[in-house]
Amino acid sequence: MPFRGAVITFPGSNCDRDMAVALEAVSGQPAIRVWHGDADLPGELDFIALPGGFSYGDYLRSGAMAAKSPVLRAVIAAAERGVPVLGVCNGFQVLTESGLLPGALMRNAGQTFVCRTVELEVANTSSLFTNGFAAGERLQVPVAHHDGNYFADAATLDRLEGEDRVAFRYGDNPNGSLRDIAGVLSANGRVMGMMPHPERAIEPAAHASMGGSDGRRVFENVIQSLVAA
Repeated sequence: MPFRGAVITFPGSNCDRDMAVALEAVSGQPAIRVWHGDADLPGELDFIALPGGFSYGDYLRSGAMAAKSPVLRAVIAAAERGVPVLGVCNGFQVLTESGLLPGALMRNAGQTFVCRTVELEVANTSSLFTNGFAAGERLQVPVAHHDGNYFADAATLDRLEGEDRVAFRYGDNPNGSLRDIAGVLSANGRVMGMMPHPERAIEPAAHASMGGSDGRRVFENVIQSLVAA
């Protein structure tokens, strides 16, 4: 069966096309586009992506309104069945607001929008998103956010670290995230949220100024893991 990956679009999403292009570039199959108002997902999916942007204008809190959209009930149900879900930037915010991931994304420590390439350190190598990396490997991936400061209480942070659920850490923390956390995993390792944009670092020629092609490997890891399963 061909790979069936879906990209959810909310009012205010602006990286949904980038995410769809990245999925097709790596899987060879067009991404299925899903609107936020849809109550159901289109059949059996192999992968769901929540893209970056400013869903619902970031009113209330970033991701808070998107977390209450009709399609999120179906996304949560799919995640509970084990369908892999990736949330990037605003998608990460939606995952925390919906309860699929712990913690919260707060205003950047410097109170400014940050848009540049950052260095990431691979902290987990056992999830389907990260199993193609080596522990401690360094990646170059772009960020673009205003509310990317990851926060959780000390007990939650200790639990994430103790359960090997920190996926990536910043080498040069651009936003004040506690313990330099750039990405976290669900308890079963099949939901991941990250603030950096792997979909913007897919092709070396197109993204040389934004991190080369290191982001491509995140998608390759997922697809190869699903094919091997």
